[in-house]
Amino acid sequence: MKFKKRTRFTIILLFISLLAFSQSRKQSYLDYIDQYHQLAEKQQREHGIPASIVLAQGLLESGAGMSQFAKESNNHFGIKCNDWTGDKIYHDDDQKGECFRKYSQVIDSYEDHAVFLKTRPRYSFLFDLNPTDYEAWAHGLKKAGYATDPTYAFKLISLIEVYDLHRFDLGESAATNNSTVDNNTISASDKRASIGKVKTFVNHLVVKVNGVKFVTSLPGDSYAGIADEFRITEDRIRNYNEVNSTVELKNGSRVFLAAKKKKAPKNCETHAVQVGESLHSISQDYGIRIKSIYKMNKIPFSEGVQLGQVLKLR
Repeated sequence: MKFKKRTRFTIILLFISLLAFSQSRKQSYLDYIDQYHQLAEKQQREHGIPASIVLAQGLLESGAGMSQFAKESNNHFGIKCNDWTGDKIYHDDDQKGECFRKYSQVIDSYEDHAVFLKTRPRYSFLFDLNPTDYEAWAHGLKKAGYATDPTYAFKLISLIEVYDLHRFDLGESAATNNSTVDNNTISASDKRASIGKVKTFVNHLVVKVNGVKFVTSLPGDSYAGIADEFRITEDRIRNYNEVNSTVELKNGSRVFLAAKKKKAPKNCETHAVQVGESLHSISQDYGIRIKSIYKMNKIPFSEGVQLGQVLKLR
């Protein structure tokens, strides 16, 4: 009896601490959810894994995409090498210098996560569960050994409930619905290219920040090419992204498909300038026009920003 009481007390403390943590990182978590929920829904539609579970695991394993490991590897689910023949990265986890899978894009990590669960026998019982029963899935993942953390299931459940991720779950028919994702989510055609066992989209995944649609550039992309893909003139694309005709598109850059807003998202009142940042990079991060940042902060148009300077964004 004492053990049960102690366990319940530990779980209560865990929930309280997780809630406090989530509130302190609330905007970064909301941004992650806004950016990747359509990918999670795609995993449920095509593979039968609850979208809420996919998002919760992505949030937890990648620190809402903000951990250094996630940034360097695009690995949002903490999947280790095992029988992996692709690119690798080494990171301290349960042991020092463990081998983890490295991906060229985050979308590859989401696809491989589904393949990983579906091709390993120890996870097979999960697919007999109701695809909207996130609690059963969370406990099932822990039981199957996805993570060594004894509180892993409770952390997933807490994230799902704090951020209402269950609203993205698609119902029992999701796993048998093989229709393609809405054209507003995935660009133009649904052509695919094989990367080992992982399938990914050749064209660009459309996501949003501050309510404005954008894509992330891939190797070989240009402003003209993306403009052609979305049937927008190159001049307009460049205008949306506030770059002149001489600027070349770099791999991994955000390319907005509509005009950025005059203010940053709610709860993003200010931003402290970090090493390597510019007004342009900050404007792209928050989906806000450079001119608006100048005006709000009364910065002369002939000047830039200083390291550590705190900028008003709303």
